[in-house]
Amino acid sequence: MMPDTAPCSFDALIIGAGPAGCTVAIHLARAGWSVALVEKQRFPRRKVCGECIAASNLPLLEALGLGDAFAALAGPDLHQVRLLRGDKAVVAALPAAEHLRFPWGRALGREALDSLLLAQARAAGALVFQPAALQAMLGGPGAWHCEVRLLTSATLLRLRAKLLVDAHGSWEPLPSDRRQQRQARSAADLFAFKANFAGSSLPPGQISVLALDGGYGGMVVADQGLMILACCIRRDRLSELRGAAPGLSASEAVEAWLQRECTGVREAVQGARRDGPWLASGPLDPGVRVGAADGIFRVGNAAGEAHPILGEGISMALQSAALLCSHLLGELGEGGKSAAPDAAVQADLQRAYAADWRRQFAPRLRLAAAFAQLAMRPRPAAALMALVRAWPALLTQGARWGGKVRAPKLVPPGIASLTQLREEST
Repeated sequence: MMPDTAPCSFDALIIGAGPAGCTVAIHLARAGWSVALVEKQRFPRRKVCGECIAASNLPLLEALGLGDAFAALAGPDLHQVRLLRGDKAVVAALPAAEHLRFPWGRALGREALDSLLLAQARAAGALVFQPAALQAMLGGPGAWHCEVRLLTSATLLRLRAKLLVDAHGSWEPLPSDRRQQRQARSAADLFAFKANFAGSSLPPGQISVLALDGGYGGMVVADQGLMILACCIRRDRLSELRGAAPGLSASEAVEAWLQRECTGVREAVQGARRDGPWLASGPLDPGVRVGAADGIFRVGNAAGEAHPILGEGISMALQSAALLCSHLLGELGEGGKSAAPDAAVQADLQRAYAADWRRQFAPRLRLAAAFAQLAMRPRPAAALMALVRAWPALLTQGARWGGKVRAPKLVPPGIASLTQLREEST
């Protein structure tokens, strides 16, 4: 909806109100910026997502003022990881995070998480346009001119902003990118599926990672005792499944494949009730986009997308958003206020942010890609399974390599900071 007295000029316009966009909106609005937040979907909304939030992100949620709300809603502490392939399983301990107050990750449905973050963005002073879609972008850093259509009334708004942040996620390009749609179809394209199950026998506190012929997936118990079952499957494998059972929908074919392919999945859903329909999206587009030379700041999946086998989507959303804000806000002035930088300064900030982003996240993208390729192919997956059966601690170490235990130093200055949180933990 459109606020009754909506201004048309802002310091920052943010496209997408998921975890990345809302985090940016909260930090900038608290620093005194005028912020517009544009979101196409109505909330609460279900989303294809593994919904695990690593312990390394909990100090960031605390700094956003959502620590207590998250603790009250999220699923059980996650202490174990289990790798499943066929009828084989290996269980290992997850490492405790370095922060004593936040040692364990938890899972929370996107319906709840996104709503919490959006409410906090509004409370911080961001002006929210929802449901609304970005139609066009003109101008550039320091003087963006954007057309935003309100989807409830078809009203077209013309908004100006000094700075533009792309936090729209993976599935739809910005107007500037629509002429260059995604690459031509490939047999290796990955499509994502997700469903919730009530009454599952999956042990609470355990993340299950699935190595599948032609895909990979995961299971975890989240809030309200619901089990999240999510997977990615190659286009060619999905075509084979649907060709072998032409009467089934894509989601029905995927669910049958998961139960047939993996004993752990079959046991977890036996006697359980699916809560709502299967969701699907894709194709995924893993890779780095943060360095695009168009003057737009990118966070979350818009900056770079990892294979979701390591459950890094929410982590990269929250952490990249906080990283961007630490660059944009710099040293806050008197009264803890900041001003939006001009075009020349934005160019310098973009280069510095992109370099920091690559240092923080590029290794995780490479690790996730390597793990995904191993898990999807029968021979490498069998070798991987044999290795972790001989050395289960490799799964524990993999969680460390994947950034699950160390809280990043990313909270912008002038905001309840990680420095304080660290001091409390020592």
